[in-house]
Amino acid sequence: MAAYNFIRNWLLTIFHSSLHLLRAILYRLNIVRLIPTKKNSMPKYYHDDEAWADIEPLPQDDGGLHPLAAIAYTDEYSEAMGYLRAVMAKNEFSERVLGLTEHIISMNPAHYTVWLYRAKTIPELGIPLKDEIAWLNPTALKHLKNYQIWHHRHTIIDALGSPEGEPEFISTMLEQDSKNYHVWSYRQWLVKRFDLFNKPEELEWTADMIETDVRNNSAWNHRYYLVVGGRDGKPSQELAKREIEYTKTAIRKAPQNQSPWNYLSGIIRAAQLPKSTIKDFALEFADLDRPDEVYSSHALDLLAEIYAEEESSRAEAEKALNLLATRYDPIRANYWNFRKGLLDQPKLTA
Repeated sequence: MAAYNFIRNWLLTIFHSSLHLLRAILYRLNIVRLIPTKKNSMPKYYHDDEAWADIEPLPQDDGGLHPLAAIAYTDEYSEAMGYLRAVMAKNEFSERVLGLTEHIISMNPAHYTVWLYRAKTIPELGIPLKDEIAWLNPTALKHLKNYQIWHHRHTIIDALGSPEGEPEFISTMLEQDSKNYHVWSYRQWLVKRFDLFNKPEELEWTADMIETDVRNNSAWNHRYYLVVGGRDGKPSQELAKREIEYTKTAIRKAPQNQSPWNYLSGIIRAAQLPKSTIKDFALEFADLDRPDEVYSSHALDLLAEIYAEEESSRAEAEKALNLLATRYDPIRANYWNFRKGLLDQPKLTA
Protein backbone atom coordinates (compact mmCIF):
# COMPACT_ATOMS: atom_id res chain seq x y z
CA MET A 1 0.00 0.00 0.00
CA ALA A 2 2.84 2.39 0.83
CA ALA A 3 4.46 1.72 -2.54
CA TYR A 4 1.13 2.28 -4.28
CA ASN A 5 0.61 5.63 -2.53
CA PHE A 6 4.17 6.71 -3.38
CA ILE A 7 3.72 5.95 -7.10
CA ARG A 8 0.28 7.58 -7.13
CA ASN A 9 1.55 10.78 -5.49
CA TRP A 10 4.59 10.85 -7.81
CA LEU A 11 2.34 10.60 -10.88
CA LEU A 12 0.06 13.34 -9.51
CA THR A 13 3.05 15.62 -9.00
CA ILE A 14 4.24 15.06 -12.56
CA PHE A 15 0.74 15.65 -13.92
CA HIS A 16 0.16 18.90 -12.03
CA SER A 17 3.66 20.17 -12.78
CA SER A 18 3.13 19.52 -16.49
CA LEU A 19 -0.27 21.18 -16.34
CA HIS A 20 1.17 24.31 -14.72
CA LEU A 21 4.03 24.41 -17.27
CA LEU A 22 1.63 24.10 -20.22
CA ARG A 23 -0.63 26.75 -18.75
CA ALA A 24 2.31 29.14 -18.29
CA ILE A 25 3.44 28.61 -21.89
CA LEU A 26 -0.07 29.22 -23.24
CA TYR A 27 -0.38 32.33 -21.11
CA ARG A 28 2.90 33.70 -22.47
CA LEU A 29 1.66 33.03 -25.98
CA ASN A 30 -1.55 34.95 -25.16
CA ILE A 31 -3.63 31.86 -25.91
CA VAL A 32 -5.14 31.67 -22.44
CA ARG A 33 -6.22 35.31 -22.70
CA LEU A 34 -8.58 34.32 -25.50
CA ILE A 35 -10.70 32.45 -22.95
CA PRO A 36 -12.25 34.86 -20.40
CA THR A 37 -12.56 33.58 -16.84
CA LYS A 38 -16.04 35.05 -16.60
CA LYS A 39 -18.75 35.36 -19.19
CA ASN A 40 -18.65 38.67 -21.06
CA SER A 41 -15.83 40.06 -18.89
CA MET A 42 -12.06 40.23 -19.01
CA PRO A 43 -9.84 39.26 -16.07
CA LYS A 44 -9.29 41.95 -13.47
CA TYR A 45 -5.79 42.43 -12.02
CA TYR A 46 -4.45 44.65 -9.25
CA HIS A 47 -0.70 44.79 -9.87
CA ASP A 48 -1.05 47.61 -12.41
CA ASP A 49 -3.72 49.52 -10.47
CA GLU A 50 -2.38 52.67 -8.80
CA ALA A 51 -4.99 52.36 -6.07
CA TRP A 52 -3.25 49.19 -4.91
CA ALA A 53 0.37 50.26 -5.44
CA ASP A 54 1.03 50.35 -1.69
CA ILE A 55 0.08 46.69 -1.18
CA GLU A 56 2.48 43.78 -1.61
CA PRO A 57 0.34 40.67 -2.19
CA LEU A 58 0.97 37.66 0.04
CA PRO A 59 1.23 34.41 -1.92
CA GLN A 60 -0.58 31.28 -0.88
CA ASP A 61 1.49 28.62 0.86
CA ASP A 62 0.70 25.37 -0.93
CA GLY A 63 3.39 23.44 0.92
CA GLY A 64 6.82 24.36 -0.41
CA LEU A 65 8.37 24.82 -3.83
CA HIS A 66 6.89 21.62 -5.23
CA PRO A 67 3.47 21.07 -3.64
CA LEU A 68 2.07 17.60 -4.04
CA ALA A 69 -1.35 18.57 -5.36
CA ALA A 70 -1.65 22.33 -5.70
CA ILE A 71 -5.03 23.62 -6.84
CA ALA A 72 -4.84 25.18 -10.30
CA TYR A 73 -6.39 28.56 -9.53
CA THR A 74 -6.69 31.12 -12.32
CA ASP A 75 -4.12 33.91 -12.26
CA GLU A 76 -6.92 36.41 -11.65
CA TYR A 77 -8.17 34.55 -8.57
CA SER A 78 -4.71 33.83 -7.17
CA GLU A 79 -3.68 37.47 -7.42
CA ALA A 80 -6.90 38.76 -5.86
CA MET A 81 -6.49 36.37 -2.93
CA GLY A 82 -2.88 37.52 -2.54
CA TYR A 83 -4.09 41.09 -2.10
CA LEU A 84 -6.82 39.99 0.29
CA ARG A 85 -4.31 38.16 2.49
CA ALA A 86 -2.19 41.31 2.52
CA VAL A 87 -5.00 43.66 3.61
CA MET A 88 -6.20 41.14 6.18
CA ALA A 89 -2.70 41.02 7.64
CA LYS A 90 -2.83 44.82 7.94
CA ASN A 91 -6.37 44.66 9.35
CA GLU A 92 -7.46 47.16 6.71
CA PHE A 93 -11.12 48.04 6.29
CA SER A 94 -11.77 50.30 3.32
CA GLU A 95 -13.86 50.82 0.21
CA ARG A 96 -11.21 49.13 -1.88
CA VAL A 97 -11.30 46.10 0.41
CA LEU A 98 -15.07 45.91 0.02
CA GLY A 99 -14.64 45.96 -3.76
CA LEU A 100 -11.95 43.30 -3.51
CA THR A 101 -14.23 40.97 -1.54
CA GLU A 102 -16.98 41.49 -4.10
CA HIS A 103 -14.57 40.59 -6.89
CA ILE A 104 -13.41 37.40 -5.15
CA ILE A 105 -16.98 36.37 -4.28
CA SER A 106 -17.91 36.74 -7.97
CA MET A 107 -15.23 34.15 -8.75
CA ASN A 108 -15.70 31.88 -5.72
CA PRO A 109 -18.86 32.52 -3.68
CA ALA A 110 -18.09 29.54 -1.41
CA HIS A 111 -14.96 31.09 0.14
CA TYR A 112 -16.17 31.65 3.70
CA THR A 113 -13.10 33.65 4.79
CA VAL A 114 -13.91 36.34 2.22
CA TRP A 115 -17.50 36.55 3.48
CA LEU A 116 -16.35 36.85 7.08
CA TYR A 117 -13.95 39.67 6.26
CA ARG A 118 -16.62 41.44 4.24
CA ALA A 119 -18.98 41.18 7.22
CA LYS A 120 -16.31 42.82 9.42
CA THR A 121 -15.64 45.55 6.85
CA ILE A 122 -19.26 46.73 6.46
CA PRO A 123 -19.78 48.06 10.02
CA GLU A 124 -16.27 49.52 10.08
CA LEU A 125 -17.16 51.65 7.05
CA GLY A 126 -20.67 52.43 8.22
CA ILE A 127 -22.18 50.94 5.05
CA PRO A 128 -26.02 50.96 5.27
CA LEU A 129 -27.10 47.38 5.90
CA LYS A 130 -29.97 47.71 3.45
CA ASP A 131 -27.43 48.52 0.74
CA GLU A 132 -25.65 45.26 1.52
CA ILE A 133 -28.91 43.32 1.24
CA ALA A 134 -29.62 45.03 -2.10
CA TRP A 135 -26.23 43.78 -3.34
CA LEU A 136 -26.72 40.36 -1.80
CA ASN A 137 -30.10 39.62 -3.43
CA PRO A 138 -28.92 39.10 -7.03
CA THR A 139 -25.84 37.29 -5.72
CA ALA A 140 -28.07 34.78 -3.89
CA LEU A 141 -30.28 34.31 -6.95
CA LYS A 142 -27.19 33.56 -9.01
CA HIS A 143 -25.84 30.99 -6.53
CA LEU A 144 -28.91 29.16 -5.22
CA LYS A 145 -27.11 26.41 -3.28
CA ASN A 146 -24.44 28.51 -1.59
CA TYR A 147 -24.44 28.23 2.21
CA GLN A 148 -22.05 31.12 2.87
CA ILE A 149 -24.44 33.60 1.25
CA TRP A 150 -27.17 32.68 3.74
CA HIS A 151 -24.83 32.83 6.72
CA HIS A 152 -23.86 36.33 5.62
CA ARG A 153 -27.54 37.23 5.28
CA HIS A 154 -28.14 36.01 8.84
CA THR A 155 -25.42 38.36 10.05
CA ILE A 156 -26.73 41.40 8.17
CA ILE A 157 -30.43 40.93 8.95
CA ASP A 158 -29.66 40.15 12.60
CA ALA A 159 -27.74 43.44 12.85
CA LEU A 160 -30.44 45.28 10.90
CA GLY A 161 -33.04 44.07 13.38
CA SER A 162 -35.91 43.86 10.91
CA PRO A 163 -37.28 41.13 8.63
CA GLU A 164 -38.86 43.68 6.28
CA GLY A 165 -38.76 42.45 2.70
CA GLU A 166 -37.33 39.03 3.63
CA PRO A 167 -40.50 36.94 3.13
CA GLU A 168 -40.90 38.39 -0.35
CA PHE A 169 -37.29 37.65 -1.25
CA ILE A 170 -37.54 34.10 0.12
CA SER A 171 -40.59 33.53 -2.08
CA THR A 172 -38.56 34.70 -5.07
CA MET A 173 -35.79 32.25 -4.17
CA LEU A 174 -38.21 29.35 -3.76
CA GLU A 175 -39.71 30.06 -7.16
CA GLN A 176 -36.33 28.93 -8.50
CA ASP A 177 -36.12 25.87 -6.24
CA SER A 178 -39.08 25.20 -3.96
CA LYS A 179 -37.13 22.73 -1.79
CA ASN A 180 -33.88 24.62 -1.32
CA TYR A 181 -32.65 23.53 2.11
CA HIS A 182 -30.65 26.70 2.78
CA VAL A 183 -33.64 28.93 2.07
CA TRP A 184 -36.00 26.95 4.31
CA SER A 185 -33.43 26.89 7.13
CA TYR A 186 -33.08 30.64 6.82
CA ARG A 187 -36.86 31.06 6.94
CA GLN A 188 -36.97 29.13 10.22
CA TRP A 189 -34.21 31.30 11.63
CA LEU A 190 -36.17 34.37 10.56
CA VAL A 191 -39.29 33.12 12.33
CA LYS A 192 -37.38 32.45 15.55
CA ARG A 193 -35.30 35.63 15.44
CA PHE A 194 -38.32 37.91 15.00
CA ASP A 195 -40.91 35.74 16.78
CA LEU A 196 -43.17 35.25 13.78
CA PHE A 197 -44.72 32.01 15.06
CA ASN A 198 -48.17 33.53 15.53
CA LYS A 199 -48.10 35.83 12.54
CA PRO A 200 -51.12 34.78 10.39
CA GLU A 201 -49.30 35.60 7.16
CA GLU A 202 -46.62 33.03 7.95
CA LEU A 203 -49.10 30.17 8.31
CA GLU A 204 -51.01 31.35 5.25
CA TRP A 205 -47.78 31.32 3.29
CA THR A 206 -47.11 27.68 4.17
CA ALA A 207 -50.67 26.84 3.13
CA ASP A 208 -50.04 28.45 -0.23
CA MET A 209 -46.81 26.49 -0.66
CA ILE A 210 -48.59 23.24 0.20
CA GLU A 211 -51.47 24.09 -2.11
CA THR A 212 -48.95 24.60 -4.91
CA ASP A 213 -47.22 21.29 -4.17
CA VAL A 214 -48.80 19.03 -1.58
CA ARG A 215 -45.67 16.86 -1.71
CA ASN A 216 -43.33 19.66 -0.64
CA ASN A 217 -41.91 18.14 2.53
CA SER A 218 -40.06 21.37 3.32
CA ALA A 219 -43.35 23.28 3.49
CA TRP A 220 -44.87 20.66 5.79
CA ASN A 221 -41.78 20.79 7.98
CA HIS A 222 -42.00 24.59 8.21
CA ARG A 223 -45.68 24.40 9.13
CA TYR A 224 -44.85 21.96 11.92
CA TYR A 225 -42.16 24.35 13.13
CA LEU A 226 -44.74 27.13 13.34
CA VAL A 227 -47.49 25.10 14.99
CA VAL A 228 -45.41 23.02 17.40
CA GLY A 229 -42.03 24.74 17.66
CA GLY A 230 -43.53 28.09 18.59
CA ARG A 231 -45.58 26.62 21.45
CA ASP A 232 -42.93 24.84 23.48
CA GLY A 233 -43.70 21.62 21.66
CA LYS A 234 -47.36 21.34 22.67
CA PRO A 235 -50.17 22.90 20.60
CA SER A 236 -53.56 23.42 22.21
CA GLN A 237 -56.32 20.88 21.66
CA GLU A 238 -58.18 23.39 19.50
CA LEU A 239 -55.13 24.06 17.36
CA ALA A 240 -54.37 20.35 17.05
CA LYS A 241 -57.94 19.67 15.90
CA ARG A 242 -57.66 22.39 13.27
CA GLU A 243 -54.38 21.00 11.98
CA ILE A 244 -55.70 17.44 11.91
CA GLU A 245 -58.62 18.48 9.73
CA TYR A 246 -56.34 20.55 7.50
CA THR A 247 -54.01 17.59 7.01
CA LYS A 248 -56.82 15.17 6.29
CA THR A 249 -57.86 17.37 3.36
CA ALA A 250 -54.30 17.32 2.00
CA ILE A 251 -54.02 13.54 2.37
CA ARG A 252 -57.22 12.97 0.43
CA LYS A 253 -55.61 14.77 -2.51
CA ALA A 254 -52.64 12.38 -2.56
CA PRO A 255 -53.05 9.41 -0.17
CA GLN A 256 -49.64 7.94 -0.96
CA ASN A 257 -47.83 11.20 -0.17
CA GLN A 258 -45.79 10.57 2.99
CA SER A 259 -45.30 14.20 4.06
CA PRO A 260 -48.81 14.92 5.44
CA TRP A 261 -48.97 11.49 7.10
CA ASN A 262 -45.79 12.32 8.97
CA TYR A 263 -47.20 15.73 9.83
CA LEU A 264 -50.42 14.18 11.09
CA SER A 265 -48.55 11.73 13.34
CA GLY A 266 -46.39 14.59 14.62
CA ILE A 267 -49.40 16.71 15.57
CA ILE A 268 -51.05 13.78 17.33
CA ARG A 269 -47.87 13.11 19.30
CA ALA A 270 -47.24 16.79 20.16
CA ALA A 271 -50.84 17.27 21.34
CA GLN A 272 -50.55 14.06 23.38
CA LEU A 273 -53.60 12.57 21.73
CA PRO A 274 -54.05 8.79 21.29
CA LYS A 275 -53.27 7.52 17.80
CA SER A 276 -56.71 5.96 17.76
CA THR A 277 -58.00 9.53 17.27
CA ILE A 278 -57.32 9.10 13.55
CA LYS A 279 -58.06 5.39 13.26
CA ASP A 280 -61.29 5.84 11.29
CA PHE A 281 -59.53 8.23 8.94
CA ALA A 282 -56.72 5.74 8.27
CA LEU A 283 -59.31 3.03 7.54
CA GLU A 284 -60.53 5.13 4.61
CA PHE A 285 -57.30 4.22 2.80
CA ALA A 286 -56.41 0.80 4.19
CA ASP A 287 -59.25 -1.34 5.49
CA LEU A 288 -57.87 -4.74 6.46
CA ASP A 289 -61.17 -6.35 5.53
CA ARG A 290 -60.38 -5.32 1.92
CA PRO A 291 -56.66 -6.09 1.55
CA ASP A 292 -56.83 -5.74 -2.23
CA GLU A 293 -57.98 -2.13 -1.93
CA VAL A 294 -55.21 -0.43 0.02
CA TYR A 295 -54.70 3.14 -1.24
CA SER A 296 -51.90 4.18 1.10
CA SER A 297 -49.07 2.18 2.60
CA HIS A 298 -48.68 5.02 5.13
CA ALA A 299 -52.23 4.46 6.37
CA LEU A 300 -51.42 0.77 6.68
CA ASP A 301 -48.33 1.63 8.72
CA LEU A 302 -50.38 3.87 11.01
CA LEU A 303 -53.01 1.17 11.50
CA ALA A 304 -50.28 -1.29 12.45
CA GLU A 305 -49.18 1.11 15.19
CA ILE A 306 -52.73 1.65 16.42
CA TYR A 307 -53.59 -2.06 16.48
CA ALA A 308 -50.30 -2.86 18.23
CA GLU A 309 -51.35 -0.62 21.12
CA GLU A 310 -54.67 -2.44 21.47
CA GLU A 311 -54.26 -5.70 23.41
CA SER A 312 -57.11 -7.34 21.54
CA SER A 313 -55.94 -6.30 18.08
CA ARG A 314 -52.45 -7.80 17.79
CA ALA A 315 -53.65 -10.10 15.01
CA GLU A 316 -54.79 -7.08 12.97
CA ALA A 317 -51.40 -5.42 13.56
CA GLU A 318 -49.63 -8.52 12.28
CA LYS A 319 -51.91 -8.64 9.25
CA ALA A 320 -51.15 -4.99 8.41
CA LEU A 321 -47.41 -5.56 8.73
CA ASN A 322 -47.60 -8.69 6.56
CA LEU A 323 -49.37 -6.70 3.84
CA LEU A 324 -46.64 -4.07 3.98
CA ALA A 325 -43.86 -6.66 3.84
CA THR A 326 -45.31 -8.75 1.02
CA ARG A 327 -47.43 -6.46 -1.15
CA TYR A 328 -47.37 -2.75 -0.45
CA ASP A 329 -43.78 -2.03 0.60
CA PRO A 330 -41.71 -5.19 0.01
CA ILE A 331 -38.49 -3.24 -0.48
CA ARG A 332 -38.52 -2.70 3.30
CA ALA A 333 -39.69 -6.20 4.16
CA ASN A 334 -36.94 -6.67 6.73
CA TYR A 335 -38.11 -3.59 8.60
CA TRP A 336 -41.75 -4.65 8.62
CA ASN A 337 -40.81 -8.15 9.77
CA PHE A 338 -38.74 -6.59 12.55
CA ARG A 339 -41.77 -4.57 13.59
CA LYS A 340 -43.83 -7.75 13.55
CA GLY A 341 -41.33 -9.38 15.90
CA LEU A 342 -41.84 -6.57 18.39
CA LEU A 343 -45.50 -7.48 18.76
CA ASP A 344 -44.53 -10.29 21.12
CA GLN A 345 -42.73 -7.89 23.43
CA PRO A 346 -45.35 -6.41 25.76
CA LYS A 347 -43.57 -3.13 26.51
CA LEU A 348 -42.70 -2.31 22.92
CA THR A 349 -45.02 -1.36 20.09
CA ALA A 350 -44.75 -1.82 16.35
